[in-house]
Amino acid sequence: MSPIDSITVGAQVGVILPLLTAVVQRPAWSAKAKRVVAAVAALVAGVLTVAVDGGWAQFQLGTHTTLTVLGVLAAAQTSYDLVWKPTRVAPTIETVTSPKAAMKAG
Repeated sequence: MSPIDSITVGAQVGVILPLLTAVVQRPAWSAKAKRVVAAVAALVAGVLTVAVDGGWAQFQLGTHTTLTVLGVLAAAQTSYDLVWKPTRVAPTIETVTSPKAAMKAG
C-alpha cells in the first residue's frame, strides 16, 4: 500500500466515523469527553483499517499505520465540523441513542 492509499483509505473511514461515534456519545457529555471519545475511536478505526486493508504485516511499516490513523482522525474531525454537525445528523444520533431517549420511546 502506498502512502497515498493509506491516506485515502483512512479518509474514507474517517468520513463515516462521526456517525458511529455519535451512537456511543451522549448529549450531556462535556466537549472534552466527546473529543477524547472521538480521538480514541479514530485511533481504533485507524488501526483496524490498516489491519483490514493491508493485513497485520502492514504494522511493520510505521509510516502507513501513522498516515492511516492521521487520515482517519483528520477526515473524521473535518466531516463532523463541516457536514455532520451543521446538518444536525450526528447530534440527532446522539440524542436518539441516549438512554433517556430510549426510555422515553419505550
